[in-house]
Amino acid sequence: MRALDITEVARRSGVPASTLRFYEEKKLISSIGRRGLRRLFDARVVERLAFIALGRASGFSLDEMAHMFAPDGRPRIDRQLLAAKAQELDRTIKELSAMRDGLRHAVACRAPSHMECPTFQRLLKGAASGSIGARKKKAAL
Repeated sequence: MRALDITEVARRSGVPASTLRFYEEKKLISSIGRRGLRRLFDARVVERLAFIALGRASGFSLDEMAHMFAPDGRPRIDRQLLAAKAQELDRTIKELSAMRDGLRHAVACRAPSHMECPTFQRLLKGAASGSIGARKKKAAL
């Protein structure tokens, strides 16, 4: 097992040392010792950081990511959680597509004023009601 100091982990992973210390505090990663004042990590931490980055890019919170590791550090992926996240992404894609289509319509609309355009008026009503453009905050786990 090869040990990497925090500077090398930051260089290889692209994750700043401050974030590595934060992740360690959140129990997402753990150091295996120190060399002087520098934390040392098992070389496999780079793969774990990539897994965390993938989860974050998919919209998972750090707390959700913490639950995706078994006590021995191996990934423990909850398929139901993945399915729920996929459904959430589908809803977001649908909402963003509707907003994109509305913007494209507003660009090409032939009405003398956007305020006279029925499609634009529907978009305004949707935005005012919160049915478009408002992200619902998910309860913390």
